[in-house]
Amino acid sequence: MKDDRKSQLRDAHEDRNSAEQVPDTPQTRAPAYRLAFNDTDFMCRDELRPVRLQLELLKPEMILNERGIGSTIVLFGGARIPEPAKSGEARTQTLADLSKYYEEAREFARLMTIKSIASYGREYVVATGGGPGVMEAGNRGAADAGGSSIGLNIVLPHEQAPNEYVTPGLCFNFHYFAIRKMHFLMRARAICVFPGGFGTLDEMFEALTLIQTDRMKPMPFLLFGESFWRSIINWDALAEAGTISPEDLKLFQFVETAAEAAEIIDTWDAQSDC
Repeated sequence: MKDDRKSQLRDAHEDRNSAEQVPDTPQTRAPAYRLAFNDTDFMCRDELRPVRLQLELLKPEMILNERGIGSTIVLFGGARIPEPAKSGEARTQTLADLSKYYEEAREFARLMTIKSIASYGREYVVATGGGPGVMEAGNRGAADAGGSSIGLNIVLPHEQAPNEYVTPGLCFNFHYFAIRKMHFLMRARAICVFPGGFGTLDEMFEALTLIQTDRMKPMPFLLFGESFWRSIINWDALAEAGTISPEDLKLFQFVETAAEAAEIIDTWDAQSDC
């Protein structure tokens, strides 16, 4: 049903355009005269942080709703992991060895995007951080299948442009890490974590904490590369120390291949439908 109320009041775009045409006087040049919503200096003030938080939550949410996207397959993983063809350029041998997970991420995203296309692009939409490495592999795999994918980029001190495979209309940029992580998880149908660094660990543990504390529903939580994850985190020691419950070790499982991960998600979905 058409909302006729939208036509009753003057549109904000009209006033913004009109304000740019006002006579040039000392009064109109003063910062105080700028329209508040069109005044970037005002919007960046510390007191406006709650407004910026709300805007950063709303903008991607509104666009994803308009696109009809109901669920996502989230890929976390390191920006420094190269594709195998460029593994010789890796700064360490470990990174070169981990390049196999670039291909696994790409293939996994391709498989998930085939499922997404079957739902008219509304479900199983691949979502990554939009950067290089594993993130690029995820968006690339979606492109290989001819589907759309989401990129949730963030402004960093060093230059980071979105990778070229993110669907342009689903490529978002964030200032707040917290809001970005909310968008990763709000539609998540499965969480897949590839080898990575501090950022990947942060994303992984926040998601695990939300499931552990019943703030988020259980879902397939897949860690690619058992030897990597066991070498950097002593999961069993946490349970033995009593800082987590032994049952918490069942919140996630290790996988090695895209096919294995896809099968787990298919099985989970089949059981959920029963």
